[in-house]
Amino acid sequence: MIDCNRIRLVATDLDGTLLRTDETVSIRSRDALAGLERAGIDLVFVTARPPRWMGPIADVTGHHGIAICANGAITYDMAAERVIGLCPLPTDCALEIVRRLRLAVPGGSFAVETAEGFACEPGHLQDEWESDPPTADVLVLLGAPALKLLFGHPDRTADDLLTVAREAIGDLAEPTHSNPARSVIEISALGVSKATTLARLCESRGIASAEVLAFGDMPNDLPMLTWAGAAIAVANAHPQVLSAVTYVTASNDDDGVALVLERILASRP
Repeated sequence: MIDCNRIRLVATDLDGTLLRTDETVSIRSRDALAGLERAGIDLVFVTARPPRWMGPIADVTGHHGIAICANGAITYDMAAERVIGLCPLPTDCALEIVRRLRLAVPGGSFAVETAEGFACEPGHLQDEWESDPPTADVLVLLGAPALKLLFGHPDRTADDLLTVAREAIGDLAEPTHSNPARSVIEISALGVSKATTLARLCESRGIASAEVLAFGDMPNDLPMLTWAGAAIAVANAHPQVLSAVTYVTASNDDDGVALVLERILASRP
């Protein structure tokens, strides 16, 4: 059983976890998040999203708390709306990753997330999620330090690409993915994940992992869910996540995160 009175910080993924399928935050979830603040429980959003996609989330949650973005590569102050921490990929390492993946999976394409924004190779699968991004060969794009590399392939699933990438570049970086519906994986610097950045943040606040409750749904959440003292998956989570956690709540569309938070808040004096 989760010791509700021990929880000092709640860390939650966004897409597929807190957010409904239509990318909204329900009124019930908003109320539960507001209840955390009243109860003195810290809230951290931990997401693959870049900071520029956090505006709507900040608007509906009152611009409170910290967001760990880009799978741990960026720490973002929601109130001040500014980046307060960066963990980039070393450029020589990024170039070697490109070389190895081009050999391992011919026909793929790359995109780069930098402090300045998003850019991609022509035809990259991810560009449908961005508005008219700059395009160039990835070797040109890596002229600026990358916070996250993305690699996609039109004929491979995200799960398949992740398996290949772990074998090809696992000694250089942290490959993962956040959406099996997209044939794209995400690559962070070695040692950078949702868990490592969350752990540093908690250490700075004197919060132990045993005092953290984490919610997630995808492989990129697994390091965080493993690190946190209490880990809960939503019912719609990836099979790897469901098999890795002890507790499962309702789906994101059924306000699974809010359901757990309400129970925690109700148990408080």
